[in-house]
Amino acid sequence: MNTLLPTEPAVAADLLWAHRFAQRTLGVSASAIRELLKLTEHPEIISFAGGLPAPEVFPLERLAEAARLVLEEQGHAALQYSITEGYLPLRELVVRHMAGFGIKVTPGHVLITSGAQQALDLIGKLLINPGDVVLTEEPTFLGALQAFTAYEARYVTVGIDDDGMRVDQLEEALRVGPKFLYVVPNFQNPSGTTLSLERRKRLVELASRYGAPIVEDDPYGQLRYEGQYLPPLVELDAEYHGCAHGERSFRGGVLYLGSFSKVLAPGLRLGFVVAPEEVIAKLVQLKQGTDLHTSTFTQRVAYEAARGGFIDQHLIGVREVYRERRDAMLRALERHFPPGVRWTKPQGGLFLWVTLPPGLDSAVLLEEALERKVAFVPGAPFFPLGGGAETFRLNFSYCSPDRIEEGVRRLGEVLGRHVRGEASPEPATTRGS
Repeated sequence: MNTLLPTEPAVAADLLWAHRFAQRTLGVSASAIRELLKLTEHPEIISFAGGLPAPEVFPLERLAEAARLVLEEQGHAALQYSITEGYLPLRELVVRHMAGFGIKVTPGHVLITSGAQQALDLIGKLLINPGDVVLTEEPTFLGALQAFTAYEARYVTVGIDDDGMRVDQLEEALRVGPKFLYVVPNFQNPSGTTLSLERRKRLVELASRYGAPIVEDDPYGQLRYEGQYLPPLVELDAEYHGCAHGERSFRGGVLYLGSFSKVLAPGLRLGFVVAPEEVIAKLVQLKQGTDLHTSTFTQRVAYEAARGGFIDQHLIGVREVYRERRDAMLRALERHFPPGVRWTKPQGGLFLWVTLPPGLDSAVLLEEALERKVAFVPGAPFFPLGGGAETFRLNFSYCSPDRIEEGVRRLGEVLGRHVRGEASPEPATTRGS
């Protein structure tokens, strides 16, 4: 009997693969948020870590009825392969969404993606050569950094304050010649800040002057709880270039990204890109090599659920829930956080941003907070050029008001000890040993 036996000891699988990883993967790291969520799945943990919508607001009955109709009336088509661009009625829904901004687009300007995160990855794949510079806010969305870093981007950053990006610093950054600007103007992730109207106009003006396109990421724009509506950058770009009101054709200087995750449910994994048709054509080619197309069944179910103005009605209740939870967190912070700690007061979205007194490190505080069964996301991963140790992000949409109160109380006790310079108590598991 011929039995093939190795003539040398087998190489361990990790050694077999590790030195074969592509060079571009060396700068890629796991999402701090995804890793933290693994620790916070236990029900006793009060988690302010993930950007999770409240499961109580998911439209379960509407989605169940939509799924039933799709399977009964469109079953064969819904379970079949489909075109990469996306389900036409769903793209037409996005066209109507853009018309609400006064922007005239066609379905040919729209690509449906497997979540807005895939849109970021495809944009990185399309636009970024190794060493290209991307201009971002600082801090900025961690998911965008993960997507762009995978294609070996470098970064130039512009700081933020309570009115969003510091556009007084923008021109200097633009002189570097970035490939594009990445901006989250509404209720920014992670800071919760909103870019003011004056700054939006100035940003569009400067980007146009320097010939730098903008990627506008707007997953939270429909989650405003107070304050005046502000036009998106894509609308202001059309205005700046002289399009008459009501007749704004899509100029294409701004790529607009949206998501169904916050208005229906994140588990559907549906996002979209609005871009010039030649850009969509290239993105389609890249998406074909990634997943062929976004789930046919999911797209059809989402459309059936969203049609007839349902999303607008559904969002009324969603905003009420999130406004209550935001207010609960702001009140709890006032009661329980020590002097010297500052935080943003978002007008919408899912997050607020905490800044600690100098010398404190939120990653160190997290270790003690987890012992107290409460979680948040340290700020450093949101800073592409380093820094941010004295900051952290809190999510207010996921937990009920009573759990928000208790979680903030526990955090306040942890922060109070560190602000006062007191030693942390020993973990309960070792105390007295």
